[in-house]
Amino acid sequence: MITIKRTKSNDSDFIKLVAQLDSELSERDGEDHAFYHQFNSIDTLKHTVVAYMNEKPMGCGAIKAFDLNTIEVKRMYVTPKARGKGIATTILKELELWAKDLNYTNCVLETGKRQPEAIALYEKNGYTSIANYGQYKGIKNSVCFQKNVSFKN
Repeated sequence: MITIKRTKSNDSDFIKLVAQLDSELSERDGEDHAFYHQFNSIDTLKHTVVAYMNEKPMGCGAIKAFDLNTIEVKRMYVTPKARGKGIATTILKELELWAKDLNYTNCVLETGKRQPEAIALYEKNGYTSIANYGQYKGIKNSVCFQKNVSFKN
């Protein structure tokens, strides 16, 4: 059974999962990792979630304000041994619900082209590709997505 805990970025399970995420991304991104890493600080995230399976932390995600109507999905991760069990979708749905609870209507996110399983997850969950935004403009390895979450999922 998957359970979700809403928390903040100082949660010890969230911190451990993000360390695993950063390690994996460092390998995938190679020399591009330093560029991406500078935009992924967790110091001030107020809206994070940790997914548990059999009371063990198996995944995480976060949201942060992007503009008045939009929230950005950040730090999505599921441990390798827990992948394929619906945890990432559960995390994403919880983040979208939290965004709606906070009166946001849209979610945006960036992921890397070297993460095809992440791209598939977002497309499967109704996200559409948009032009790269902000610091990701002109970055060839980045792909950005958006979803209106003001409607029922």
